[in-house]
Amino acid sequence: MTTIIRNVAFDAADPGALARWWAQIFDSEADGDDHAAAFDLPSGQTVYFQRVPEPKAVKNRLHLCLQSDTPRDVEVDRITALGATMVADHRNADGTGWAVLADPEGNEFCVLRSQAERGF
Repeated sequence: MTTIIRNVAFDAADPGALARWWAQIFDSEADGDDHAAAFDLPSGQTVYFQRVPEPKAVKNRLHLCLQSDTPRDVEVDRITALGATMVADHRNADGTGWAVLADPEGNEFCVLRSQAERGF
């Protein structure tokens, strides 16, 4: 038996707006309404957003780690230009490390080095 992750779900105050924001990162289009919205990743999984009444209160227990085919610092700059905020900068002078960002509703995620930067 094979198990896959079909989708990743985010709780959101504004599912449509947050889905559209995340879809920009993946050059995708979000679809949905005031209660739920989603977009598909190039790999086939869906990122789903559902309306909840309460705001985010604590650090995520689960987060996404993004890896681009562009250099990590270029991707960090691109995503912060879209409206992400830097939560913790763990980038090192030797090029190792990662950056922890937050989306417009405060959900944390990491941006890792590209495969080329990692040497494989």
